[in-house]
Amino acid sequence: MVMSETPPRLEGKYAAIVICWFLGIGGLFAWNSMLTIVDYYIYLFPKYHPSRVLTIVYQPFVFATQAILAYNEAKISTRIRNLFGYTVVFFGILALLILDLATSGKGGIGTFIGICIVSGVFGIADAHVQGGMVGDLSYMLPEFIQVSITISFLAGSAASGALTSALRLITKAVFENSPGGLRKGAILFFAISSFFELLCVILYAFIFPKLPIVKYYRSKAASEGSKTVTADLAAAGIKTSPGIDMEDSKQQDRKGIKQLLSENIDYAVDLFLIYVLTLSIFPGFLSEDTGSHSLGTWYALVLIATFNVFDLIARYIPLVKILKMESRKMITTAVISRFLLIPAFYFTAKYGKQGWMIFLTSFLGLSNGYLTICVFTSAPKGYKGPEQNALGNMLMLCLLGGLFVGVTLDWLWLIGKGW
Repeated sequence: MVMSETPPRLEGKYAAIVICWFLGIGGLFAWNSMLTIVDYYIYLFPKYHPSRVLTIVYQPFVFATQAILAYNEAKISTRIRNLFGYTVVFFGILALLILDLATSGKGGIGTFIGICIVSGVFGIADAHVQGGMVGDLSYMLPEFIQVSITISFLAGSAASGALTSALRLITKAVFENSPGGLRKGAILFFAISSFFELLCVILYAFIFPKLPIVKYYRSKAASEGSKTVTADLAAAGIKTSPGIDMEDSKQQDRKGIKQLLSENIDYAVDLFLIYVLTLSIFPGFLSEDTGSHSLGTWYALVLIATFNVFDLIARYIPLVKILKMESRKMITTAVISRFLLIPAFYFTAKYGKQGWMIFLTSFLGLSNGYLTICVFTSAPKGYKGPEQNALGNMLMLCLLGGLFVGVTLDWLWLIGKGW
């Protein structure tokens, strides 16, 4: 298969950006649903610390699954991987809805265990989607993928948090004064979430692979030796050439994971540290350890929504070139400086008013989204398609490792509180 150096046609570019944005939302929509429904789960399970337990159940599954997939990424079909992830997420949300209806919204250890199981399943599914989509999109040309689709997918991931927060605030407000209003809002919320995940399955399975610009880049990746795009090309009606020996040779010439890691170790550490800090505060600390204020039961939801909205806004800032941080040393310095937020949150929770807490939470989200995009849009440069796919998976593994360590450290806030 011989590909020209520049794409002969770019039809479908903006459609691809929009679809990637929706797919990015769908990639974390289910997990964000569990986070933003925390007011309902705290009401049902007041003694089980649901915001912390569900997070720490989710993270080992997503991290272990991503580690396995990243190690074997060169052999796994991205189409099968991503479709599996989106489909499992769809059925997982349905399972939460059915579980709540079957138990008539009653708490208890049995129901909580069932929700924890679904949380673990979400971890497995999300690892398939997040690593699969980032790896899939990473082998597209830098001047296109870094400015549009990668940002649209990662911004879509952030948008899932903002959208779920908005939906939760609306459903809570609509049913607040009705009998069983908290549960009614949760049920409506899960119903909307399941519909959105079904939409993502349809978009990825039938529309996205047939866009001309997507077909071009996937064909280019195949010509460079990538075997992960075969099923995607087949779904688009493109037959790959039988040059197996040539492709095997190109696969052997590609840089290994160890070499890619050594060349991008600062980016890997940066992503790890970004999410260690973020998840040591969000959502557990914000949900349970910020005290009682005039907002009452709305306070935790407002803090979570604030984080998600500013995280989303920040992921579009690098679109303005002058505002994009590209220096590797500056990115690392900014990442390390964020750890000053830990004492800031501690003293604000202890002595500050809710306005200061909302301000700090907005800065946490702003720095999280901005630095994440700066790393992901700077790292996959100068590599062939298969190498970019491997690097994208590896960076996502580092991000998930940071998430896992962060949610574990989040429990340290409970020391001395007699939990």
